[in-house]
Amino acid sequence: MLNRKRTERSSSSHDTSLIARGTVIRGDVRFSGTLHLDGRIEGSVQAEESGAVFTLSENGVVQGEIRVPHAIINGHVHGDIHAAERLELAPEARISGDVHYHTLEMAAGAQVNGRMSHQATEAPRELPAPMLSGVEAVPA
Repeated sequence: MLNRKRTERSSSSHDTSLIARGTVIRGDVRFSGTLHLDGRIEGSVQAEESGAVFTLSENGVVQGEIRVPHAIINGHVHGDIHAAERLELAPEARISGDVHYHTLEMAAGAQVNGRMSHQATEAPRELPAPMLSGVEAVPA
């Protein structure tokens, strides 16, 4: 799950940011590219682009909401997770909050204490306009 080679996402930024072990951030964090957290964030984590990836190591802690397209969680989260595309829960993941995902991969040992909700991203369906024979369309 975590060791598999990933294909590069089409994002405008392929930068990786690291928040090291022992670092505590109090406040909301917004990022693009990839964010790897070994430390602690007391606030929300939010991606600013569609190809962003958030990775939480086994040492990392988030006390707040996470809103990202792709998340790989192996640490502790005290808050809701919204993963628009993919959520990977590794064996040491401990989630206290609701989990909203489109695609989920969960390893044996991962724990979620909250509701799990699949979010379908179907395109809205439009019905074709009815064909009226012998009637002209009225201009709007």
